Amino acid sequence: MYASRSPRRPARKAAAAIAAAVGMTIALSGCASGDDSKDDAADSSVTASASASAPAGQAGDKQDNQAGQGDQSKQCGGKGTDPKAPITRFSEIDIDAPVEKVWETHTDVARWKEWQDAVLTIERLDSGDFSATSQFRWTTPVPESEFAPADTLSITSSVRHVESGSCVIWDGPAKGKAITIDKGTHLWLFTKTDQGTHVYTQESWDAPLLASLKGDDLTAVADMLGGGLDLWLKDLKEKVEKVEKGDNGDNGDSGDKGEGATK
Repeated sequence: MYASRSPRRPARKAAAAIAAAVGMTIALSGCASGDDSKDDAADSSVTASASASAPAGQAGDKQDNQAGQGDQSKQCGGKGTDPKAPITRFSEIDIDAPVEKVWETHTDVARWKEWQDAVLTIERLDSGDFSATSQFRWTTPVPESEFAPADTLSITSSVRHVESGSCVIWDGPAKGKAITIDKGTHLWLFTKTDQGTHVYTQESWDAPLLASLKGDDLTAVADMLGGGLDLWLKDLKEKVEKVEKGDNGDNGDSGDKGEGATK
C-alpha cells in the first residue's frame, strides 16, 4: 500500500497530516495489507462503486462515487475490499504482455524491491509457491513534511485467497511512528485480453483517524491512495513490458525500477 504525494485537490491540515504520515505507502495496497492474525499519477475515484473505462495502457481517470463503498462486485473467491472502510479506491491498466507474465511479476513479491522504488525491504514469511497462506513483510518510506517527520511504515501482508493467473486478495496492518492503518485490504484482478492483460486493483483502508475525516479532508487522503494505486500499476506495466521486449534481459534484474515511483 502506498500513496502518491500529490492529491488531486489541496488537502487541508487534517488530511495533510494524515497523508504525510501515510506518505507514499498505501497502495502497494495500496498495498498494504496482511493481518497480524493470520508525480504524475492519474486519479482513481474516491471509493468507486463503478469504474469508468481506462484508455488502453493507461491508469485512467475514474468517476467519483460514494465514499467508503467501492465496487463490492469485484471479488476474488468471494472476498472483496471492506465495504465499511472509510476509504476505498480503485485503478486499472492494460499491459501489453501475456497474463502469465504479469501474474509472475506481480506475485514474485520477494523481488518487488527490484522494480518499485517505494519498497525499502521485503521478505516472504513463508516458503514455497505463492498461495492462500502466504505472508510477507515489507517497509516503505514516508517523506518528511511540515506536518510530520520522516517515517517508515512496516506492512505485514497476509494472502486471503488466490487463483493463479486470475486474482489475489491480501490484507493487514501498516504501522509507523506517526500513524497506523489498522487494516488495508487489497484486491487484484487479472484478465486476458486480445492485446495482453487487463489489471484491476481496489484497496480499502480502515483506521479510526480516517473514519473521523469528512468532506474534502476525506477526499484528499483518498486521492493519495488512488494516486498510489496508479503508480503501482504503471511500475508493473513498465517492468513487464520491458522484460517482454527484451530490454531487461531477466525478470530479476535489480537495475530496473519504475520511473517516478513514489509509493
